[in-house]
Amino acid sequence: MINILKKIIERLFKLEKLYKQQNELKILTSLSLLDKENNSEKINDHELKIFSQFGEDGIIDFLTKKLNLKNKTFIEFGVEDYEESNTRFLLEAKNWKGLIIDSSKIFIDKIKKKDYFWRNNLTAINAFVTVENINNLIKDNFHFKNLDLMSIDIDGNDYWVWKAITICKPAIVIIEYNARFGYEKSVTIPYKDKFNRISEHYSSIYFGASLEALYKLGKIKGYSLVGTNLNGNNSFFVRDDLMKQNNHIKSFTPKECFNNNSFNELRDKNGNILDRDNFKEKEILEKLPLVEV
Repeated sequence: MINILKKIIERLFKLEKLYKQQNELKILTSLSLLDKENNSEKINDHELKIFSQFGEDGIIDFLTKKLNLKNKTFIEFGVEDYEESNTRFLLEAKNWKGLIIDSSKIFIDKIKKKDYFWRNNLTAINAFVTVENINNLIKDNFHFKNLDLMSIDIDGNDYWVWKAITICKPAIVIIEYNARFGYEKSVTIPYKDKFNRISEHYSSIYFGASLEALYKLGKIKGYSLVGTNLNGNNSFFVRDDLMKQNNHIKSFTPKECFNNNSFNELRDKNGNILDRDNFKEKEILEKLPLVEV
């Protein structure tokens, strides 16, 4: 029995070592790809998936280089277990530092056991982000003077939370949009402090805000929309004072840079993923409450 346990432990150590080696190779390969000459000023031409869900890592690398950001600090909330995120590449490959927040204690505990956690200047907090607590969460846990990048992806109150943030004004804001609302409607879900997209509606497609709504909010807060990822779920904003200093980053209207979601999330009442059905999605969303903003 003891020998069997020893073999299991040895196997686990080998798997962990292999994971680390694969991760380091992934970063080195990605750095090589990012360093290749690419003079395009279109953010989608720079898309590259490293730790991000889709091509966000490449877009982020392009923006941070063109803006010549010096602080190398970030905040990201809605990270789950941080295996797919918009800031992990910055953390591991670029030596950025920052704060991540997720509503799951299980995920945060898992993150704190990873080698990248103790190797880097990373704070991981378990909290359910709301309009009421977001400023205090940042004030109490973000220990740096200036903020270069903020990523918001909480599958629900994204619009309302960004609107509520007054304690900081990051250079770049990445925020999820719900492409099912199109590029003309300026709408968001009504605010609900304990919003959960699955329990709110079984389809899982009722959440977030339209790109137009985020565009309008960005203008009020002093930001320009500089594009969306090709897979159609993340929008990128740059602070207006930085836009005036930079000729390499262009601003767009929602119509000019809108991308439809390439992925399928539609579920039935048993939680099973259904075939893509735009008509069904539209029918569901038309019956659920939205706020025009």
